[in-house]
Amino acid sequence: MMRLELKVIYHDGETAAAVFGALEPDNEGYINSEKNGNELSFVINADNAGTLRNAADDLLACIKIAEEASGLSDAVPDLDGDAFPE
Repeated sequence: MMRLELKVIYHDGETAAAVFGALEPDNEGYINSEKNGNELSFVINADNAGTLRNAADDLLACIKIAEEASGLSDAVPDLDGDAFPE
């Protein structure tokens, strides 16, 4: 079994709550998530590296979308998936 823990820290608890609320329905049953003040914690467990990577990719994409929808990110999108803004 493989395990990945991810923590995301926001400037305030209200922002963390907004992002957490947007992600919770998607994560239920797949990713253990918790909100503590202005910090979100996610734990992904998987049987192999490929499954772990896919779950992490999905989570990070959902976080990005939730942040953009909340007006938290003015970043230029990564259109070709190379981790560099276009």
